[in-house]
Amino acid sequence: MTSLKGKTLFITGGSRGIGLAIALRAAKDGANVVIAAKTTEPHPKLPGTIYTAAEAIERAGGTALPIQTDIREEEQVLHAVEAAVERFGGIDILVNNASAISLTGTLETPMKRVDLMLGINLRGTYLCSRVAIPYLKKSANPHILTLSPPLNLNPRWFKQHTAYTIAKYGMSLSVLGMAEEFRDAGIAVNALWPRTTIATAALQIIPGANPQSGRKPEIMADAAHHVLTQDSRRLTGRFLIDEEVLREAGVRDFAPYAVKPGETLRIDLFLDERP
Repeated sequence: MTSLKGKTLFITGGSRGIGLAIALRAAKDGANVVIAAKTTEPHPKLPGTIYTAAEAIERAGGTALPIQTDIREEEQVLHAVEAAVERFGGIDILVNNASAISLTGTLETPMKRVDLMLGINLRGTYLCSRVAIPYLKKSANPHILTLSPPLNLNPRWFKQHTAYTIAKYGMSLSVLGMAEEFRDAGIAVNALWPRTTIATAALQIIPGANPQSGRKPEIMADAAHHVLTQDSRRLTGRFLIDEEVLREAGVRDFAPYAVKPGETLRIDLFLDERP
């Protein structure tokens, strides 16, 4: 399979950034895309709502269904999944994209923020997967793709932001466990993470982040598209890196993905390699 035409994707937090880029790439194939996110009114610092995302998806050639959803709330997730199934007849792909971040130390991270990260990253990923899996089992080529890092226990990734690391690794542990649990059911469960920082609007509000040293969200979208068009019974339980996925797919020139060609790329969190 090389196209997502006619497939239904349920994407959490897809009103902007990487989630929206994945949605737009699928829309080019003629996919159905459910945008399950909270933003219905413009954020003062971040662009995009579920409705502007839906409009962009329709313009790109897909069919969109925007549903306001707080993925920490079970009833809201149940409603969103049921609405998606009622509209499109099922769900083929779940993209666990929604995430909260705070790159702060233990004493600088209030419990409200800890709860937010654990609630969205860990609980939200687990909940959305749990609710979607009965429908994914009915799909011909079902995938769960979670945007979380490889499980790297190097202490440097805990020292500066223990709470965030725990929350992101919770997503990755869900991948590890569910990939094995649902292997016999034919559901692919994989993680995807960028090799370099990705220049999204959210990155710009993180102190010290420099979007010029990153890549465009389209690199993650293209990598996700390649993964989601693979045989679900042959590609599962993997912690994938966007650049490695695309190299295996035959891509050799990564310059078009750079925000500023020639700029030294900043390696993303949780990867030990140096620029």
